[in-house]
Amino acid sequence: MYSASRYALPRIARFLPPSSSFILPAFPYSFNLNFFAHSQTPNANNIPESVASFNRLLHLHPPPSIRQINKILGSLAKAGHHRTAISLCAQAEFRGFTPDLFTLSILINCYCHLGQLYSAFSIFGSIHKMGLQPSIVTVTTLIKGLCIRNQVGEALDFYDDLMAKGFQLNEVSYGTLVNGLCKLGKLRSAIKLVEKMESQLFKPNVVIYTTIIDSLCKGGHVVEAYEWYLKVIDQGILPDIVTYNSLIHGHCSKGQWQEANRFLHDMVLKGIKPNICTFNILINVFCKERKIIEAEVVLARMMKCGERPTVVTYSSLMVGYFLMNDANESKEVFDKMVRIGLKPDVVSFNALIDGLCKIKMVDEAMALFKEMRSKNVHPDAWTYNCLIDGMCKSGKMSCVRDLVYDMRDSGHAPGVVTYNILLDAFCKGQHLDEGIALFQQMVAQGVQPDLRTYTILIHGLCKGGRLNDAREIFEYLLISGFCLDAFAYNIIIMSLCRHGLVEEAMTLVSRMTENGCLPDSVSYKALIGRLLEKCRNDEGENLLHVMMGSGLLKK
Repeated sequence: MYSASRYALPRIARFLPPSSSFILPAFPYSFNLNFFAHSQTPNANNIPESVASFNRLLHLHPPPSIRQINKILGSLAKAGHHRTAISLCAQAEFRGFTPDLFTLSILINCYCHLGQLYSAFSIFGSIHKMGLQPSIVTVTTLIKGLCIRNQVGEALDFYDDLMAKGFQLNEVSYGTLVNGLCKLGKLRSAIKLVEKMESQLFKPNVVIYTTIIDSLCKGGHVVEAYEWYLKVIDQGILPDIVTYNSLIHGHCSKGQWQEANRFLHDMVLKGIKPNICTFNILINVFCKERKIIEAEVVLARMMKCGERPTVVTYSSLMVGYFLMNDANESKEVFDKMVRIGLKPDVVSFNALIDGLCKIKMVDEAMALFKEMRSKNVHPDAWTYNCLIDGMCKSGKMSCVRDLVYDMRDSGHAPGVVTYNILLDAFCKGQHLDEGIALFQQMVAQGVQPDLRTYTILIHGLCKGGRLNDAREIFEYLLISGFCLDAFAYNIIIMSLCRHGLVEEAMTLVSRMTENGCLPDSVSYKALIGRLLEKCRNDEGENLLHVMMGSGLLKK
């Protein structure tokens, strides 16, 4: 059972009365509101027409049934006019109409979509006061509303309350919770929930199992994902295309091409045809691995299977060709995409802009940036970061300033990535005071520095001869529980060695190992070089043997 103390979130007000165990009833008609698609229901997209029809209903004699009121409210909610539906419902109540379970469920749905969860739960309490039993769809709507707002802890509290009162949720309710947990990175909690579900009335379906498999794959836990795949098979549940796509993507990302190909072969044997997503996964991974020939082979197979390349397909190929330092072919892919009638989106423009910036063709990147805007494709934060990084590395700092101002004016506040790019440029350009001022501005603006921020600053301070300041920040990171990598340790180790502080450098290597970060060849070479300079040959030779034993140096 999940404990509320595990989540640092306020608990939801309890609306559930004591009751014996029961299964939540389903609505007499589907909550997707198809019930309202009736010939006499006004067009919900025409707000004035809907409001006029509603007002005519309110003035009818004898008064209409609440079911007729619900038709219009439901159609408005389905069309996304949630505020209008809430307002009209208030008018109906003022005219003396008593809402029924379906009316209140429509209101809960509207409030959840608007993010007004307090109001949604207040209405949920009204359902109990009226002596009605909430439907399973109503409860699922509340759970989904909490998950959408990233209040998964409260969703679990609500789930615990439901279980304590004997409610039995269905696959959709559990699926909503599992999906919310996975999206917030609480994979282990999601797995516990699924395992709990396996012992109850409603068993996990392929969608729920696939959510777990997909999250495991995205987290790099492909062996565990495969174990869940076998569990699905053992329970007689057929994996679907989404399951296989997740497994293929997970194994490709780990460079396990044979395993990925085995899943591809397995799905075809089971009569599941690869879809555009399957092919795009393979093309994207091959391109990122610089296997452009293999990517083109997959593209040919894709077209042979009757699947047309999409903007995503071409964007991946553009990235692949840039990684192969073939800017001309990358631009040709972009032009071909336009020629066949596909409209480039922000992702495809970003792929080309990023590639051009990385090979310092920043003028061409800026021209493409202007073309992007002329075609009414709005740049995002990634677009600006690519250009800012390219301009910094090309030494065009006046252009950088204009881009940062433009970024703010476009509604994209510079984030940690932007600040890291700028901080790196200041430190590498030996403008350390400006870099420190930028760091202070970053913190003042409420942008949380990450490990890369601190690593850039430490590197800059070491290069600027301010080793003590660098060590102070480094110690702060260790005390604060940052998981430092070998690169961060090596910055300090190499600087200590340059300042002749070999003993302190050796002590840091020991601490490095104790903290679970194995020294690499850079760590050892810095120490060995300094020891040999000081004629401490025996100690240097001992470290050479340690390197050999660690597999960092061939015998």
